[in-house]
Amino acid sequence: MSAPPRLEDLRRYAVARSLFTPTTLAGAIARLGFVQADPIRAPARAQDLILRHRVKDYRAGDLERRYARLQVEEDFLVNYGFLPRAQLALLHPRQASKTWDARTRRQAEDILAFVRAHGPAHPRQVEQHFAHGRVRNYWGGSSNATTQLLDGLHYRGLLRIKRRDSGTRVYEAVTHAPSDDAPAARAERAAALIDLVVRTYAPLPSASLGYLARLLGGGAPHLINELRQALSLARQRLAHVRIDGTDWYWPPEENPRARRHRLDDRLRLLAPFDPVVWDRRRFTLFWGWSYKFEAYTPAARRQFGYYALPMLWRGQVIGWANLSWRQGRLETTTGYACGAAPAEAGFGAALDEELERMRQFLAPR
Repeated sequence: MSAPPRLEDLRRYAVARSLFTPTTLAGAIARLGFVQADPIRAPARAQDLILRHRVKDYRAGDLERRYARLQVEEDFLVNYGFLPRAQLALLHPRQASKTWDARTRRQAEDILAFVRAHGPAHPRQVEQHFAHGRVRNYWGGSSNATTQLLDGLHYRGLLRIKRRDSGTRVYEAVTHAPSDDAPAARAERAAALIDLVVRTYAPLPSASLGYLARLLGGGAPHLINELRQALSLARQRLAHVRIDGTDWYWPPEENPRARRHRLDDRLRLLAPFDPVVWDRRRFTLFWGWSYKFEAYTPAARRQFGYYALPMLWRGQVIGWANLSWRQGRLETTTGYACGAAPAEAGFGAALDEELERMRQFLAPR
């Protein structure tokens, strides 16, 4: 019987399985299973920063430019992002946990009828027709009511994103095939959703696996009960090991101790939502320090910076960098978990090479 994996095996496995050899855009999204999206550009959107490490010759904005030709959808899973179209059957038809009142429901039905009649619609076009005004949003400010209604219809699976125009969603009506609502079929969909997030973020500490299952409840609120049961069953069927009091889980067909999980000398600046660093619990267990996303933290209280990109080198996240792209020039500041840059030979050259790759990624096609 082979020896159980150690923490360093899991760390190497986590990095190597996620940072696979660059492939096609469609292939990378299929292999990742889910790519989180974020609108902040610092220096590029999160989805582009994630894909640049996994897609050959990828440039910022390629996903938006090629989206309409891909079998990919923008949708909500554990949060908002991109996933293979085939996965939508696990999520839709979906009912929101918060129901609309009669007035809002009528407004939404009118918008849906408008989009069905007129074809792909820009929010500005819909607002010009309906002029719903402003409403209070989740953050306490005000938002365009039409935009919120479009978002709600999209979340419920009645609209999909056809494309983006300069970053703005263009919607079209869509009808999902009826799903089998039998208990066994619902349980199967819930189990498949658990497997999807495990494949994206493995290996996972037990607490993180539970957290992801709860987040899946936002993407599939109609499967809440089934997800709880699927999580319990997953803990029994997934491969796992206990290390220093923490239970870890990963797909049963994978071996964290396999020799193929080798690391190279390339330095990588990762998006804050990259699968390698997304799980902050795992981050601390793997690398011995706590990383925080501080874009919404007041500037005076920031430790790392507005949009600090974790710096991965030789299997260790050793620090971070804040980058800005101004008039074709890349401006960079760095910080290090131990207080100073590594003194090891090759670090300076590795950082310079990564910054040059970043310049090429940001340069217009």
